[in-house]
Amino acid sequence: MKTRTSFLAILIVVSSLFHAFAQRPKELVPGYYVVVGAYAPSRENVAKNYTEVLMRRGLDASYGFNTSRNFWFVYVHYNDNLKASLAEMLKTRKAGEFSQAWVRVVAGDINPAVEPTPVSTAKSQASAVSAAETKREAEPSPAFQNAKDEPPVERPLALALADTDGIMVTDNPPIKQYAKITLGNTEVFLSLFNSANNRIVDGQVTVMDAEREKSLRQVKGNEYLILPNPNTKSGKLKLVCEAFGYRKIEHELNYLMPLSDTSKAFVDLMGTTFVVNFDLIRYHKGDIATLYNVYFYNDAAIMLPESKPELMKLVQMLNENPNYRIRLHGHTNGNYHGKILAMGPEKNFFSMDGSVNSIGSAKDLSYNRAEVIKEYLEANGINPSRIEVKAWGGKRPIFDKHSVNAKKNVRVEVEILSE
Repeated sequence: MKTRTSFLAILIVVSSLFHAFAQRPKELVPGYYVVVGAYAPSRENVAKNYTEVLMRRGLDASYGFNTSRNFWFVYVHYNDNLKASLAEMLKTRKAGEFSQAWVRVVAGDINPAVEPTPVSTAKSQASAVSAAETKREAEPSPAFQNAKDEPPVERPLALALADTDGIMVTDNPPIKQYAKITLGNTEVFLSLFNSANNRIVDGQVTVMDAEREKSLRQVKGNEYLILPNPNTKSGKLKLVCEAFGYRKIEHELNYLMPLSDTSKAFVDLMGTTFVVNFDLIRYHKGDIATLYNVYFYNDAAIMLPESKPELMKLVQMLNENPNYRIRLHGHTNGNYHGKILAMGPEKNFFSMDGSVNSIGSAKDLSYNRAEVIKEYLEANGINPSRIEVKAWGGKRPIFDKHSVNAKKNVRVEVEILSE
């Protein structure tokens, strides 16, 4: 009898562990989420508890992790369309309880057939959670009981766990309405999207004074922000969007009179938010792009680990269009001649371990660096017949070799030979 009881206890423990694992949310899939809470990686229990409380209220709430932001997000709506998600956000804000809900964008290929795995498959499961379990999960770390406990998030949050029996919602200050709308008192959302393949794209946008052609700030795409004031009579701003693998796009806005820009095809006004749409287009034959975020160890044809994300964007681009053929142009700074470190037989693309020494010229170094990128692409499934390599050494500098920007001469460029 004792053995049977022990065996039953083990089965219960294993079953509980399996159930807990099965209910653990997956990484948030690409798309648009109307978010009402954000929690540090160590606070999953709080995100889970808060989600269950919202579900008991009848809300279709879920939560999941977003590695790029390193947060657990509690959300009440998911959509594969930005406009629909922004409309849902406005609806959620107007309901009063979540007047500062925001849209969190997860980049990547959107698959309408795939939705994020909810924390629970039925609201009745949340209702079945006992009061004791809710109390136990809420007590350790209330969601926003102490502002010092939570790292900063991209939008202000208004929710607070007030006690262990549930969640009280504190009122947010009303959204301010200004007599004259300018881009100094109205947020802008920069949407980077490739409509050809339904993909949300990571990229940078340079905000420029359009009159002086002067850079004011560089910001990330798919984020909310207040644009800087160009302090000019015309108030004209130029937004230059650059995302590796895509052609550069420029849009112009009027800082002083943004409402007039809503007549432009690339601007939408959603509530009090101006949405600037960058419909990105892949490179065409003859385009040349620089791998600005691929870096090498000194005197080496070995890449630094932080180069991997941009390399994977190149892999993705080549996989997306099997007709692409490219040429990699290697460049250095000046007329170097001396030691060159290269990968050993272990093919450590991002480590000096096992590297081998040789002697060579600047042209040799530039060739080896372009060649190691070709080898990396080949290791990730790209046919080497689609890739050519050309070495220039220091013959084509962008800046004087003695200038503060001389390091930018060290680069590898990608030329599209055919598409």
